[in-house]
Order: sequence, then structure tokens, then C-alpha cells
Amino acid sequence: MSDGRQRTLSTSGESLYQILALQKGCSHDDIKKSYRKLALRYHPDKNPDDPNAAEKFKELNAAHAVLSDLTKRNIYDSYGSLGLYVAQQFGEDNVNTYFMLSTWWAKGLFAVCGLLTGFYCCCCLCCCCNCCCGKLKPPPTGEGPESDYVSPDDLEEELRNDPDNDVEAPIIQQPTNASEKTQLITDGHRRYGDTYT
Repeated sequence: MSDGRQRTLSTSGESLYQILALQKGCSHDDIKKSYRKLALRYHPDKNPDDPNAAEKFKELNAAHAVLSDLTKRNIYDSYGSLGLYVAQQFGEDNVNTYFMLSTWWAKGLFAVCGLLTGFYCCCCLCCCCNCCCGKLKPPPTGEGPESDYVSPDDLEEELRNDPDNDVEAPIIQQPTNASEKTQLITDGHRRYGDTYT
């Protein structure tokens, strides 16, 4: 990184092992021993005159952090630094799904299903334009929501002119006399526990 160019994401999964001077199939104890030895050699406090020692120490720490974690190491061994990037973006559990959906056959299957369903407008995998399982089928004339519609004016007129209406008319006005007494307001003083006799 000191030469001014950006690192690319690899899929081989070998560069972290090279930083720690190890082979790809090494054990966890080998990783620990190699890290301790190299960390002591490149520690910035032991090399104050070498500016590259601090950067090398950071690379050692990053390599050790990945290779000492079993899940991250498995991802790195399978998919390289690209797999670690995907794990960081989508989660460690979704790495295999991401790479499976990135294959050519998954993309082809997605395209074929899109063509067969009319770009995913139909769920039954047939090339129908408007009758997908009956949901998008247009209603026949004389049926549907238009035939059940009654305007409010027509409904009000029908209720006024209906002579067979046995339902009491609702009360639509307030009492006119303010001194009227109701059953709730009486002249006597009652308390909560009293009963009528």
C-alpha cells in the first residue's frame, strides 16, 4: 500500500499466510507462534527509526485477526479477501449464498424465470398477459364493483319514499326547552348506594 496503488480483492486466499510466513494448511498454534515472533520483530517501539515497521505491524495484526478467527479463516480459505469483504457487507452467514447467486447458472436461471413469467408479473410460470391465476383477469361486463354501486342521493331518496319502513326514525334535533328534566336529573337528592322503592 505504500507504493500508492490500491489493493485488489483476491479470491485465492494466500496473501495473509504469506504475511505471516506460513503455508495455507497450517494449524492454529503455528499461526500464533509466527505472529508473536514477527510482531516482536516489527513492533514500532522496537524499530523507531524504520517507518515501514509500523505498516508491517498493522498488516501482521490484520492477518492475525483474520486467521485466528475460525469462521473468518474458513471464509478466507474458500473465497479470499473478496469473501471477507462480502462477509463484512452482508454478514458471515450470507457469504455462501452470495457466491452461489453470483454464478453464471444462477444468473441464467433468474433471467429465464423472468422471461417465462413476463418479467415476474405472473406467478404460475406461464406467459399470460392478464389472467394470472384469475387475479388479473378483467371482470365480465355487468359484474364487478360498478354494478353494486348506488349513489348516496338515490339511497336517501329510496329511504324517504319507502312506506314499509318500520324502523323508528332517529332523533335528529336537540331538546328545545332548557328546563326539561330527564330521568337522570330529578329534584330529589339521591346518593350512589340508594335504591328505588
